[in-house]
Amino acid sequence: MVLKPSKVERKLAYDAKLCQLLGEYNQILVVAADNVGSNQLQNIRRGLRGESVVLMGKNTMMKRSIRVHAEKTGNRDFLNLIPLLQGNVGLVFTKGDLKEVKDEVAKYKVAAPARVGLLAPSDVVVPPGNTGLDPSQTSFFQVLNIPTKINKGTVEIITPVDIVKKGDRVGSSEAALLSKLGIKPFSYGLLVQHVYEDGSVYSPEVLDLTEDDLIEKFATGVSMVTALSLAISYPTLAAAPHMFINSYKNVLAVAVATEYSFPQADQVKEFLADPSKFAVAAAPVVTDAPAAAAPAAEEKKPEPEEESDEDMGLGLFD
Repeated sequence: MVLKPSKVERKLAYDAKLCQLLGEYNQILVVAADNVGSNQLQNIRRGLRGESVVLMGKNTMMKRSIRVHAEKTGNRDFLNLIPLLQGNVGLVFTKGDLKEVKDEVAKYKVAAPARVGLLAPSDVVVPPGNTGLDPSQTSFFQVLNIPTKINKGTVEIITPVDIVKKGDRVGSSEAALLSKLGIKPFSYGLLVQHVYEDGSVYSPEVLDLTEDDLIEKFATGVSMVTALSLAISYPTLAAAPHMFINSYKNVLAVAVATEYSFPQADQVKEFLADPSKFAVAAAPVVTDAPAAAAPAAEEKKPEPEEESDEDMGLGLFD
């Protein structure tokens, strides 16, 4: 007969496993596991097998093991995980691409019915159409102010109806209606809340950023630095081209208003002295091709004259 390990032995084994994973992996996803069943969790573990490990447990045990491991190894970066262990959460240790692992975790979602008292994770809208219920159920819809009509012996909903808003608690009437209609409005799975990577903690939305998003944000930052530098007259690499151009404009304005001149200003002064040169400089270049094509267009092929009856030696009454 195999003896079951005691509670202390289970805690020691869990502590050893968590410390081993902390030493082996430097990328961790902190995931929420609300309303996730054991079978669903097993499917997630099976799908991530090979490059990732899912570890669930009590928050107090995980916090204690993390503190002990940080003291033993001297790596205090692991302490950044402790504030994140709030609620029903687990840890996904991985060596693969974080975005790919996050997307893989998001695949394993299971539809679930609306239970009474549950906070709705999303809006619930009942679409119009035939419900398949008999006319005796009409009073049930009237209580919820849902417009209906009888069509071919069944109740039909006329317009879309908002049953529950996101963040509201599901009432008994709403839960009963969705159950009668066979609607499972919610889906649950592991939800990535935080990402830990080499001591840094950031939001999972960062993993969804593309190269175009990064370039756009970098360009926005450069423009803000440039604007600030120009406003306070502080030279930076981003503002230097604009400062040189503005300085050149100022020097050019002084040269135009005084007798002082320099080679770049001579042409400007020449244009100002004789404005007609502006028209010469801006005149469009005319090619010879349209001119050569004009006579050709004017030439028309001679149309053949119509033959008359007299040419054939025939009169009108012959």
